[in-house]
Amino acid sequence: MPRFPTPKRRDYAAGAGATLALAVGYGVVGTPLAQYTAWLVVFCVWMVWFVLVAVEVVRVIDR
Repeated sequence: MPRFPTPKRRDYAAGAGATLALAVGYGVVGTPLAQYTAWLVVFCVWMVWFVLVAVEVVRVIDR
């Protein structure tokens, strides 16, 4: 059975980036536009992370 990737620096960076975007959007600025923008940034970070992890998983499965 193939071994799936373990968490890497990329995973922690994506989590930190999403957390930072939400902290700025809700804690620092707090306007509805900033909150909406923060969620858009979180979505973009998640999509990039998802694609990179999916590529790595497919490489593991195809071996």
